[in-house]
Amino acid sequence: MNIQHEAGNPKGRFFVNENGKKLAEMTYVWAGDTRIIIDHTEVDGSLRGKGAGKQMVSMAVEYARSKNITILPLCPFASSVFKKVAEFQDVLSK
Repeated sequence: MNIQHEAGNPKGRFFVNENGKKLAEMTYVWAGDTRIIIDHTEVDGSLRGKGAGKQMVSMAVEYARSKNITILPLCPFASSVFKKVAEFQDVLSK
């Protein structure tokens, strides 16, 4: 699965496109210079159960670490991933 990232300011996204069709997307918005807020995650039925959502959250965590920023997961899906994966706690916004 090829997850791509479009970094923008004030918004960005992690996504999966195949044959010109968006199959998965997780969007975020910058909150200041040191935090992003994950506000939405959507996965097409064809990818359900394949870990696409969790992989996008994982990429967001890697991005946050590389930029020395934190993540506030307001999206219910992203929030549930952060609650389940202890290794992601280092970038969780308090």
